[in-house]
Amino acid sequence: MWRPFFQPYHLIIVQDGDPSKTIKVPDGFDYELYNRNDINKILGPRASCISFKDSACRCFGYMVSKKKYIYTIDDDCFVAKDPSGQDINALEQHIKNLLCPSTPYFFNTLYDPFRDGADFVRGYPFSLREGVSTAVSHGLWLNIPDYDAPTQLVKPLERNTRYVDMVLTIPKGTLFPMCGMNLAFDRELIGPAMYFGLMGDGQPIGRYDDMWAGWCCKVICDHLGLGIKTGLPYIYHSKASNPFVNLKKEYNGIFWQEEIIPFFQQLNLSKESTTVQKCYVEMAKQVNEKLGKVDPYFVKLADAMVTWIEAWDELNPPTKEAAKAPNAASKQMVS
Repeated sequence: MWRPFFQPYHLIIVQDGDPSKTIKVPDGFDYELYNRNDINKILGPRASCISFKDSACRCFGYMVSKKKYIYTIDDDCFVAKDPSGQDINALEQHIKNLLCPSTPYFFNTLYDPFRDGADFVRGYPFSLREGVSTAVSHGLWLNIPDYDAPTQLVKPLERNTRYVDMVLTIPKGTLFPMCGMNLAFDRELIGPAMYFGLMGDGQPIGRYDDMWAGWCCKVICDHLGLGIKTGLPYIYHSKASNPFVNLKKEYNGIFWQEEIIPFFQQLNLSKESTTVQKCYVEMAKQVNEKLGKVDPYFVKLADAMVTWIEAWDELNPPTKEAAKAPNAASKQMVS
């Protein structure tokens, strides 16, 4: 189903689990395949920051990619159809979202004013209509919703059949639960912040990898004057994971999120943090100091965040352009 949409692009497949087994990739695709042995060989001691037996391992692909735009997807996601019955080209819509400005500083009641058939409504400040660069495009899902385990347990038969033809910018200062199941981002703008944390094997939490990255990215985007869009495109999420297995993975996260979210809501970054990497290292320090009091896990996570940036910079040496990244503290509008 994905062949006509994925074949023109370069694929990076991160294989989780047993590295002695080989994933068979169909012919005709331009791809790289990495397993745990490859990760250990490439990153050496810093491979400790990449999760094992958890979907968070995918962020290794973000680190080794050399492309400007990244699209990431789960293995149980398929091509969805729009209301007319046509296959949805998710990549095309994500690229449209990333190429159009975002409007985080003032909400437009017609949602995305840059889409065909829409515009800025009466009363929208002209000084803000230029918008800012879009760093993240967050897509949605038909069929199986992205629910946590308790909601799965009380709504086992619920399916999402609503196709809402909408894209909107998430306002500045507002967090959101980012799902890595259907996600695209501009690697040059926000890549170093797309760390999916320490999850899964050997860790006291799972299934919070993409949400952790989303909270970090949103705070950094707000600080640097970048935008995040959500809505179209849809993919078809084919199967629901086991809610009892999920509950075991999420158990700590369900409690911790009541501390984590206020932490991110109150998190302020300094004027000296003018690049994504500087923002992320400063954020890691605050995770250590403040969330470390919630549980020792966050001290380990903070260390892993720093290790992730060190590994990122080793594989992706900063350029002169990166050093000139816009800082929202000095200039609110960024084109």
